[in-house]
Amino acid sequence: MAEILYTDSYNKRARKFLKKHPELLGQYEKTLKLLEINPFHPSLRLHKLQGRLSNLHSVSISISYRISIFFIIEDNQIVPIDIGSHEEVY
Repeated sequence: MAEILYTDSYNKRARKFLKKHPELLGQYEKTLKLLEINPFHPSLRLHKLQGRLSNLHSVSISISYRISIFFIIEDNQIVPIDIGSHEEVY
């Protein structure tokens, strides 16, 4: 089981995102629970980002929205960085 380490800046971004998209709260919570249990679950669509974000990974909340994360496999830790659409994130 992975440990999710929430930063203050991520929590602030998540609150703002969920205020703007309250209909995604259930899916967001489900995504985080699944990320803790099995970060490699196929429905999360975990993948490494490219370009200037190549040090980050991404998991899907829905088709349009994702969470960008630092994925530290050695320590079994996940640090959420940002949340939003593919155009909005980070």
